[in-house]
Amino acid sequence: MLGNCWLFVTRRFSLLLLLLYPFWPDGTTTPRSQSQTSADKSTEARGLLRQGVEAYKRGAYDEAAKDFERAKDLDPNLVDARLYLATAYADQYIPGAPSQENVRFGEQAIAEFKRVLDLDPTNLPAIDRIGSILFSTGGTPFDPQKLDESKNYHQKHISLRPEDPEPYYWIGVIDWSLAFRANQALREEFNQTSETRLADTEPLPPASAAQFQLDYGPTIEEGIRNLEWAIDRRPDYDDAMAYLNLLYRQKADMEPSDELRTRDMQQADALVDRAMAVKKKKAAPEPEAESERPN
Repeated sequence: MLGNCWLFVTRRFSLLLLLLYPFWPDGTTTPRSQSQTSADKSTEARGLLRQGVEAYKRGAYDEAAKDFERAKDLDPNLVDARLYLATAYADQYIPGAPSQENVRFGEQAIAEFKRVLDLDPTNLPAIDRIGSILFSTGGTPFDPQKLDESKNYHQKHISLRPEDPEPYYWIGVIDWSLAFRANQALREEFNQTSETRLADTEPLPPASAAQFQLDYGPTIEEGIRNLEWAIDRRPDYDDAMAYLNLLYRQKADMEPSDELRTRDMQQADALVDRAMAVKKKKAAPEPEAESERPN
């Protein structure tokens, strides 16, 4: 109440000054034009942005976040302030950690990245970080809706930059995660109702395999297709090869015949060999250039 009264008195006093002294020292009829005020706020906001970036580089994320918060309040259209603020929250988020503070960091990061997209719908760093955080929060605890939402953001990236391999990779990883969880649930359900226990290495029983194919056949096909596209765009993408191998093993578990299952498993094994060859090549030392060799 006291604060409101003080604000009222202050405003009345400012109005009285304006009526009594219509000209300010610089000769204008107001202290500063509206455009000048906006320009000053923008200048101050950019100063706070630079200050926050320095704090961010030192790893002082709390200090940086406060600077970025003040900067965006001064200039709501300053995209970089919002992007850095979201990144400061995201860098404090630990995937899988269950504490309320950690969950809040993830939620704050997503909310700020979404505000960046309100100003710049094509901002790829914001799109990618939202997709990444949603994937992490949807993995532990498992939340298929968050994984599907994560996939949507990676698809937005593809719509903007279809030549980039990473979003295809992440769609494949998400599809594998969804299929793997469903496969495990079917195995647990079978083991709870059967006298014999189904080992993880054994194929699903025919009824379970048919249900798996009905529910997740399209998901697995989508994942395979996207991982193949990722490898097409980056031929040495060994992580994509590893997940493509895993998806073929999921595909094998829904096949109606041993012949088709064997074919899928052979493709999976071939991808393992291919990924290992790529990793070995990457780990090999670079050949010494002729000009650098001693005489």
